[in-house]
Amino acid sequence: MNGTLNKVILIGHLGDDVKMHYFEGGNCIGRFPLATNEIYINKQTNEKIASTEWHNLVVRNKAAEICEKYLSKGDKIYVEGRIKSRQWQTEEGVTKYTTEIQVTEFTFLTTKKDIEAGKQGSSVDVKSANFDSNSPEEDLY
Repeated sequence: MNGTLNKVILIGHLGDDVKMHYFEGGNCIGRFPLATNEIYINKQTNEKIASTEWHNLVVRNKAAEICEKYLSKGDKIYVEGRIKSRQWQTEEGVTKYTTEIQVTEFTFLTTKKDIEAGKQGSSVDVKSANFDSNSPEEDLY
């Protein structure tokens, strides 16, 4: 294969509600942490070990608004996207780094609203690639 690929697929639970940031011109982004869990058995002790990995997710524009409306802490979601690393300077001059998942597609698997209503799963399935926007001001946050 001569090309490259930057693709991430995750299924996990929201660690917090979606936090929205709005920009001039009407664009917005939503951010939320996603937890994925791995459970395995230690072969030496037969002890069950659980390990949680946290991922910083970013959704843009209409997709962000949909996530804010329907998702809350603890909800289960399927996401596809790409990894993006960025850096910035704090006011004190310290360089900070972060790695994020730029979400391009998502499907809500379970939401608290569904559980409260007695439903299993949600039919909200969004391919948000059409909502992608890479305006420079959005990359600042």
